[in-house]
Amino acid sequence: MFIYVVKMGDSLFSIAARFQVYMDSIRITNELITDSLVPGQDLLIPTNMYTVQPGDSLFSISKMSFLSIETIRLYNGLQSNVLMVGMRLYLPPRAKYPAENLSYMYPTTPEQDELIIRTFAPINTYLAMFEYHILEEGELSQLDDEFAIQIARNNRVAPVATITNLTPGGFSPEITRQVLSFPEQRNRLINNIYTLLKTKNYTGVNIDFERVREDERDLYTGFLHLLSERLKPEGYSVSIAIPAKTSEDIPWLKGYDFGGIGSVVDFLFIMAYDWHVPSTEPGPVAPIGEVRNTIEFAIQHVNRNKIILGVPRYGYEWTMDNGNSVGGRAISVSGAIQLALRYQVPIQYSTEYEQPFFTYWDENGNRHIVWFENAQARAAKLQLVVDYRLRGVGAWQLGLGFPQSAYLVREFFDTKRVI
Repeated sequence: MFIYVVKMGDSLFSIAARFQVYMDSIRITNELITDSLVPGQDLLIPTNMYTVQPGDSLFSISKMSFLSIETIRLYNGLQSNVLMVGMRLYLPPRAKYPAENLSYMYPTTPEQDELIIRTFAPINTYLAMFEYHILEEGELSQLDDEFAIQIARNNRVAPVATITNLTPGGFSPEITRQVLSFPEQRNRLINNIYTLLKTKNYTGVNIDFERVREDERDLYTGFLHLLSERLKPEGYSVSIAIPAKTSEDIPWLKGYDFGGIGSVVDFLFIMAYDWHVPSTEPGPVAPIGEVRNTIEFAIQHVNRNKIILGVPRYGYEWTMDNGNSVGGRAISVSGAIQLALRYQVPIQYSTEYEQPFFTYWDENGNRHIVWFENAQARAAKLQLVVDYRLRGVGAWQLGLGFPQSAYLVREFFDTKRVI
């Protein structure tokens, strides 16, 4: 399997003929709902044979096939780096990295939950059900998740309950302060989490407290320590979703003590995305340099085997006015591709950020800028997990269309099971 980037003049028929694969195989692998393509759109080509194209080099083929130059040379008996157009190269399967992977999902209807879980069970160790939020006095909200939990277990995926400080107005530092500052409420919350896991047959908990303030740094780590002391002896896992952090000098992230947290939880899901969001100017959602810096900061403080790299299944679209953003919205990977197809605009790819983007003008004359994730960007991040020998990869969130993602995870990882 390799990634092919559509060029001007390409058609699905010509690509299939060039690489001697069935058109239906390309359609199915990439979940194409139309045969229309746009330049810059990337496609996974489901074959282990590659036909050398004009302008190809061993380096470019290595990058698109996720294989080293040495591996390609060895398996094809190449004595030099010289390639001839039309030469057929064998691309052997990758050596798969053993990983524990986690993804988030919203339980909705039994039919939808079963479809999502059965689709993604082969590439996930854990499924984090989103979400239970904290109510007054350390109580928890309700979630209709029993069916999803059972289906996950039936498919040997460990269901974990996600506990958040989310409110209708967003993530609330006030609720965090309240529950952490008063031992009675903190202990009630810990007891309620224990009861929840036991009653609903969860295998563990994932804590997602966002916007934790600097003066609650030790309180938060202490809460996770007490929670772990209560849950781990009962066989439950304790994990945390934590913002991407590249240094101790970022004021709004000083509430997160990576070293202290890493010493008491089983693993951390690092949310390595949202460097640009609808409220900022347009830009890459998960630029590779920042993701790499996040990993390098984390492994200075946490055992690398406790780190799951969180990656996005989405991007953002910004509406522009006189060069400034006047608002934005989230968009799935599939949604971004459909926008480019609808307006027939080429997709560009930033090699600096390892993320795609494009610009289009709508029917009302408004300019829009879209940055998102695609197969090339995802492959680059999965390679970081392998290179840094992390615990695994995780995604926010299942249900957002990104058909190539599951194929790539299978290419890179041998997903472990814990149940």
